[in-house]
Amino acid sequence: MIKRAHVRHFLAVADSGSFKQAAARLHVTQPTVSTSIGELERLVGSPLFVRDRRHVRLTETGGAFLPIARDLEAGFRRADQFGRPMPEQWPGLKLGVIPTVSGPMLERIAHELARDFGIELVEGPDRDLRGQLASGKIQLALTLLDETEGDDQDEAASRVHPLLDEPYVLVMPESHRFANAAEVAPQDIAGDIMIARRSCEVLQRTSRFFTDAGVRPRFALRSENEDRCMRMVSAGLGITVAPLSLAPARTATADIVGYGLRRRLGLVRGPAFPEETAERLTATLEIVTASLPSLALRSGHVLPNLP
Repeated sequence: MIKRAHVRHFLAVADSGSFKQAAARLHVTQPTVSTSIGELERLVGSPLFVRDRRHVRLTETGGAFLPIARDLEAGFRRADQFGRPMPEQWPGLKLGVIPTVSGPMLERIAHELARDFGIELVEGPDRDLRGQLASGKIQLALTLLDETEGDDQDEAASRVHPLLDEPYVLVMPESHRFANAAEVAPQDIAGDIMIARRSCEVLQRTSRFFTDAGVRPRFALRSENEDRCMRMVSAGLGITVAPLSLAPARTATADIVGYGLRRRLGLVRGPAFPEETAERLTATLEIVTASLPSLALRSGHVLPNLP
Protein backbone atom coordinates (compact mmCIF):
# COMPACT_ATOMS: atom_id res chain seq x y z
CA MET A 1 0.00 0.00 0.00
CA ILE A 2 1.31 3.45 -0.92
CA LYS A 3 1.90 5.54 2.19
CA ARG A 4 2.11 9.28 2.62
CA ALA A 5 5.85 9.00 3.31
CA HIS A 6 6.31 7.39 -0.11
CA VAL A 7 4.51 10.31 -1.73
CA ARG A 8 6.43 12.96 0.21
CA HIS A 9 9.79 11.37 -0.56
CA PHE A 10 8.90 10.96 -4.24
CA LEU A 11 7.86 14.62 -4.55
CA ALA A 12 10.97 15.84 -2.72
CA VAL A 13 13.26 13.95 -5.11
CA ALA A 14 11.24 15.02 -8.18
CA ASP A 15 11.29 18.68 -7.15
CA SER A 16 14.93 18.84 -6.06
CA GLY A 17 16.43 16.46 -8.64
CA SER A 18 18.58 14.90 -5.93
CA PHE A 19 18.21 12.25 -3.24
CA LYS A 20 20.66 14.17 -1.05
CA GLN A 21 18.78 17.47 -1.37
CA ALA A 22 15.45 15.73 -0.84
CA ALA A 23 16.70 14.19 2.40
CA ALA A 24 17.97 17.55 3.61
CA ARG A 25 14.67 19.21 2.79
CA LEU A 26 12.69 16.57 4.68
CA HIS A 27 15.19 16.39 7.58
CA VAL A 28 15.73 12.65 7.15
CA THR A 29 18.72 10.57 6.08
CA GLN A 30 19.49 9.87 2.44
CA PRO A 31 19.13 6.06 2.95
CA THR A 32 15.63 6.68 4.30
CA VAL A 33 14.66 8.45 1.08
CA SER A 34 16.34 5.82 -1.10
CA THR A 35 14.59 2.97 0.74
CA SER A 36 11.23 4.71 0.50
CA ILE A 37 11.60 5.33 -3.25
CA GLY A 38 12.63 1.70 -3.73
CA GLU A 39 9.49 0.55 -1.91
CA LEU A 40 7.32 2.86 -4.01
CA GLU A 41 8.87 1.59 -7.24
CA ARG A 42 8.11 -1.99 -6.19
CA LEU A 43 4.52 -1.02 -5.42
CA VAL A 44 3.96 0.66 -8.81
CA GLY A 45 5.92 -2.05 -10.59
CA SER A 46 8.29 0.22 -12.50
CA PRO A 47 11.29 2.53 -11.93
CA LEU A 48 10.29 6.12 -11.23
CA PHE A 49 13.72 7.73 -11.56
CA VAL A 50 16.74 7.38 -13.80
CA ARG A 51 19.80 7.60 -11.56
CA ASP A 52 23.33 8.43 -12.65
CA ARG A 53 26.31 10.14 -11.06
CA ARG A 54 25.31 13.65 -12.09
CA HIS A 55 21.53 13.72 -12.35
CA VAL A 56 18.33 12.16 -11.08
CA ARG A 57 15.43 12.51 -13.49
CA LEU A 58 11.94 11.07 -13.82
CA THR A 59 11.27 8.07 -16.02
CA GLU A 60 8.17 8.04 -18.23
CA THR A 61 6.34 6.23 -15.43
CA GLY A 62 7.63 8.76 -12.90
CA GLY A 63 6.37 11.63 -15.02
CA ALA A 64 2.94 10.03 -15.25
CA PHE A 65 2.89 9.43 -11.49
CA LEU A 66 3.95 13.00 -10.62
CA PRO A 67 0.53 14.72 -10.95
CA ILE A 68 -1.06 11.82 -9.06
CA ALA A 69 1.44 12.25 -6.22
CA ARG A 70 0.79 15.99 -6.08
CA ASP A 71 -2.96 15.37 -5.85
CA LEU A 72 -2.41 12.76 -3.13
CA GLU A 73 -0.26 15.11 -1.03
CA ALA A 74 -2.77 17.94 -1.41
CA GLY A 75 -5.51 15.53 -0.34
CA PHE A 76 -3.52 14.43 2.71
CA ARG A 77 -3.11 18.06 3.73
CA ARG A 78 -6.79 18.78 3.32
CA ALA A 79 -7.58 15.68 5.37
CA ASP A 80 -5.23 16.87 8.13
CA GLN A 81 -7.18 20.11 8.38
CA PHE A 82 -10.66 18.59 8.05
CA GLY A 83 -12.88 19.46 10.97
CA ARG A 84 -10.28 21.69 12.62
CA PRO A 85 -11.16 25.28 13.46
CA MET A 86 -9.38 27.76 11.22
CA PRO A 87 -8.52 30.72 13.44
CA GLU A 88 -7.08 33.88 11.94
CA GLN A 89 -3.38 33.70 12.67
CA TRP A 90 -0.10 34.84 11.22
CA PRO A 91 0.89 34.20 8.58
CA GLY A 92 -2.39 34.39 6.70
CA LEU A 93 -0.57 33.86 3.42
CA LYS A 94 2.74 32.22 2.54
CA LEU A 95 3.94 33.82 -0.68
CA GLY A 96 6.69 32.12 -2.68
CA VAL A 97 8.90 34.40 -4.80
CA ILE A 98 11.58 33.57 -7.35
CA PRO A 99 14.82 35.52 -6.67
CA THR A 100 14.76 37.34 -10.04
CA VAL A 101 11.68 39.47 -9.32
CA SER A 102 12.69 43.13 -9.13
CA GLY A 103 12.57 44.82 -5.75
CA PRO A 104 10.13 47.55 -6.87
CA MET A 105 7.74 44.99 -8.35
CA LEU A 106 7.79 42.79 -5.25
CA GLU A 107 7.38 45.88 -3.07
CA ARG A 108 4.25 46.92 -4.99
CA ILE A 109 2.71 43.45 -4.86
CA ALA A 110 3.59 42.86 -1.19
CA HIS A 111 2.28 46.30 -0.23
CA GLU A 112 -1.13 45.58 -1.77
CA LEU A 113 -1.38 42.03 -0.44
CA ALA A 114 -0.42 43.17 3.06
CA ARG A 115 -3.61 45.24 3.20
CA ASP A 116 -5.61 42.00 3.45
CA PHE A 117 -3.17 39.26 4.49
CA GLY A 118 -0.43 38.64 7.01
CA ILE A 119 2.42 37.58 4.71
CA GLU A 120 5.44 35.33 5.05
CA LEU A 121 7.78 35.36 2.06
CA VAL A 122 9.46 32.15 0.90
CA GLU A 123 12.19 32.53 -1.71
CA GLY A 124 13.24 29.80 -4.12
CA PRO A 125 13.55 28.76 -7.78
CA ASP A 126 10.43 28.09 -9.83
CA ARG A 127 10.69 24.30 -9.54
CA ASP A 128 10.86 24.41 -5.73
CA LEU A 129 7.98 26.87 -5.48
CA ARG A 130 5.80 24.71 -7.74
CA GLY A 131 6.47 21.74 -5.49
CA GLN A 132 5.66 23.73 -2.37
CA LEU A 133 2.44 24.99 -3.95
CA ALA A 134 1.34 21.46 -4.75
CA SER A 135 2.18 20.17 -1.28
CA GLY A 136 0.46 23.08 0.46
CA LYS A 137 3.60 24.53 2.06
CA ILE A 138 2.85 27.85 0.37
CA GLN A 139 -0.47 29.14 -0.92
CA LEU A 140 0.65 31.62 -3.58
CA ALA A 141 3.72 32.00 -5.79
CA LEU A 142 5.09 34.91 -7.78
CA THR A 143 6.96 32.95 -10.39
CA LEU A 144 7.58 32.14 -14.05
CA LEU A 145 4.69 31.16 -16.33
CA ASP A 146 4.99 29.13 -19.49
CA GLU A 147 3.82 30.58 -22.80
CA THR A 148 0.17 29.56 -22.46
CA GLU A 149 -0.30 29.20 -18.71
CA GLY A 150 -3.35 31.13 -17.55
CA ASP A 151 -4.74 31.58 -21.08
CA ASP A 152 -7.25 28.70 -20.96
CA GLN A 153 -10.63 28.86 -19.28
CA ASP A 154 -10.37 25.71 -17.18
CA GLU A 155 -10.12 25.50 -13.39
CA ALA A 156 -6.32 25.36 -13.44
CA ALA A 157 -6.16 28.54 -15.54
CA SER A 158 -8.40 30.34 -13.07
CA ARG A 159 -5.63 29.95 -10.48
CA VAL A 160 -3.06 31.75 -12.65
CA HIS A 161 -2.81 35.55 -12.75
CA PRO A 162 -0.38 36.78 -15.46
CA LEU A 163 1.30 40.07 -14.56
CA LEU A 164 4.17 40.82 -16.93
CA ASP A 165 5.67 39.65 -20.23
CA GLU A 166 9.17 41.02 -20.82
CA PRO A 167 12.37 40.42 -22.79
CA TYR A 168 15.85 39.65 -21.50
CA VAL A 169 18.08 42.51 -22.59
CA LEU A 170 21.65 43.77 -22.37
CA VAL A 171 21.91 46.06 -19.33
CA MET A 172 24.85 48.47 -19.25
CA PRO A 173 25.97 51.65 -17.48
CA GLU A 174 24.41 54.79 -18.94
CA SER A 175 27.92 55.89 -19.96
CA HIS A 176 28.49 52.77 -22.09
CA ARG A 177 29.38 53.28 -25.76
CA PHE A 178 26.19 51.42 -26.80
CA ALA A 179 23.91 53.18 -24.30
CA ASN A 180 21.86 54.77 -27.11
CA ALA A 181 21.72 51.68 -29.33
CA ALA A 182 18.46 49.82 -29.92
CA GLU A 183 20.32 46.52 -30.39
CA VAL A 184 23.84 45.20 -29.98
CA ALA A 185 25.54 42.22 -31.66
CA PRO A 186 27.26 39.80 -29.24
CA GLN A 187 30.57 40.19 -31.06
CA ASP A 188 30.48 43.96 -30.39
CA ILE A 189 30.78 43.37 -26.64
CA ALA A 190 33.30 40.54 -26.80
CA GLY A 191 35.91 42.61 -24.95
CA ASP A 192 33.58 43.95 -22.25
CA ILE A 193 33.71 42.97 -18.58
CA MET A 194 30.51 41.26 -17.49
CA ILE A 195 28.51 40.65 -14.32
CA ALA A 196 27.27 37.05 -13.91
CA ARG A 197 23.77 36.78 -12.40
CA ARG A 198 23.91 33.27 -10.95
CA SER A 199 20.19 33.34 -10.10
CA CYS A 200 19.22 33.88 -13.73
CA GLU A 201 16.70 31.25 -14.86
CA VAL A 202 18.19 31.21 -18.39
CA LEU A 203 21.84 31.31 -17.29
CA GLN A 204 22.91 28.16 -19.15
CA ARG A 205 21.14 29.17 -22.36
CA THR A 206 22.68 32.64 -22.17
CA SER A 207 26.18 31.26 -21.56
CA ARG A 208 25.76 28.88 -24.50
CA PHE A 209 24.54 31.74 -26.73
CA PHE A 210 27.63 33.84 -26.06
CA THR A 211 29.98 30.85 -26.32
CA ASP A 212 28.48 29.92 -29.70
CA ALA A 213 29.02 33.54 -30.79
CA GLY A 214 32.71 33.28 -29.82
CA VAL A 215 32.34 35.57 -26.80
CA ARG A 216 34.20 34.46 -23.68
CA PRO A 217 34.14 37.45 -21.34
CA ARG A 218 35.91 38.25 -18.11
CA PHE A 219 33.74 38.72 -15.04
CA ALA A 220 33.94 41.45 -12.42
CA LEU A 221 31.35 39.70 -10.23
CA ARG A 222 29.59 36.35 -10.03
CA SER A 223 26.76 36.50 -7.51
CA GLU A 224 23.26 35.17 -6.73
CA ASN A 225 22.40 38.53 -5.18
CA GLU A 226 20.34 40.28 -7.86
CA ASP A 227 20.42 43.70 -6.22
CA ARG A 228 24.22 43.59 -5.90
CA CYS A 229 24.67 42.49 -9.52
CA MET A 230 22.46 45.24 -10.91
CA ARG A 231 23.96 47.93 -8.68
CA MET A 232 27.43 46.97 -9.88
CA VAL A 233 26.26 47.42 -13.47
CA SER A 234 24.93 50.85 -12.49
CA ALA A 235 28.29 51.59 -10.83
CA GLY A 236 30.10 50.86 -14.09
CA LEU A 237 31.86 47.59 -13.18
CA GLY A 238 30.44 45.70 -16.13
CA ILE A 239 27.44 44.74 -18.26
CA THR A 240 24.96 41.90 -17.89
CA VAL A 241 21.93 40.20 -19.42
CA ALA A 242 18.77 40.49 -17.37
CA PRO A 243 14.98 40.76 -17.58
CA LEU A 244 14.00 44.29 -18.55
CA SER A 245 12.23 44.97 -15.23
CA LEU A 246 15.51 44.47 -13.33
CA ALA A 247 17.30 47.35 -15.06
CA PRO A 248 18.08 49.92 -12.32
CA ALA A 249 18.56 53.67 -12.47
CA ARG A 250 21.64 55.00 -14.29
CA THR A 251 21.64 52.10 -16.76
CA ALA A 252 20.70 51.67 -20.41
CA THR A 253 19.24 48.63 -22.16
CA ALA A 254 19.39 47.17 -25.66
CA ASP A 255 18.23 44.06 -27.47
CA ILE A 256 20.89 41.47 -28.29
CA VAL A 257 20.98 40.43 -31.94
CA GLY A 258 19.97 36.76 -32.31
CA TYR A 259 19.13 36.27 -28.62
CA GLY A 260 15.39 36.86 -28.32
CA LEU A 261 14.59 35.23 -24.97
CA ARG A 262 11.56 36.43 -22.98
CA ARG A 263 9.80 35.51 -19.76
CA ARG A 264 6.31 35.77 -18.28
CA LEU A 265 5.72 36.48 -14.60
CA GLY A 266 2.53 35.90 -12.69
CA LEU A 267 0.92 34.80 -9.45
CA VAL A 268 -0.17 31.18 -9.12
CA ARG A 269 -2.62 30.04 -6.45
CA GLY A 270 -2.04 26.58 -5.01
CA PRO A 271 -4.73 24.13 -3.83
CA ALA A 272 -4.12 25.26 -0.24
CA PHE A 273 -5.11 28.84 -1.05
CA PRO A 274 -8.31 29.58 0.93
CA GLU A 275 -11.03 29.95 -1.68
CA GLU A 276 -13.05 32.20 0.59
CA THR A 277 -10.36 34.86 0.12
CA ALA A 278 -10.03 34.42 -3.67
CA GLU A 279 -12.25 37.42 -4.36
CA ARG A 280 -10.10 39.57 -2.07
CA LEU A 281 -7.00 38.42 -3.94
CA THR A 282 -8.57 39.17 -7.32
CA ALA A 283 -9.47 42.69 -6.21
CA THR A 284 -5.93 43.22 -4.92
CA LEU A 285 -4.41 41.98 -8.18
CA GLU A 286 -6.57 44.38 -10.18
CA ILE A 287 -4.84 47.21 -8.30
CA VAL A 288 -1.41 45.67 -8.92
CA THR A 289 -1.94 45.00 -12.63
CA ALA A 290 -3.37 48.49 -13.12
CA SER A 291 -0.02 49.91 -12.00
CA LEU A 292 2.17 47.69 -14.19
CA PRO A 293 1.02 49.11 -17.56
CA SER A 294 2.05 52.59 -16.38
CA LEU A 295 5.02 52.58 -18.72
CA ALA A 296 7.95 54.93 -19.24
CA LEU A 297 9.96 55.04 -22.47
CA ARG A 298 13.68 54.67 -21.82
CA SER A 299 16.68 53.83 -23.99
CA GLY A 300 14.53 52.40 -26.77
CA HIS A 301 12.64 50.10 -24.38
CA VAL A 302 9.40 50.31 -22.47
CA LEU A 303 10.01 49.81 -18.75
CA PRO A 304 7.37 49.22 -16.09
CA ASN A 305 7.07 52.37 -13.98
CA LEU A 306 7.21 50.88 -10.49
CA PRO A 307 7.77 53.65 -7.95
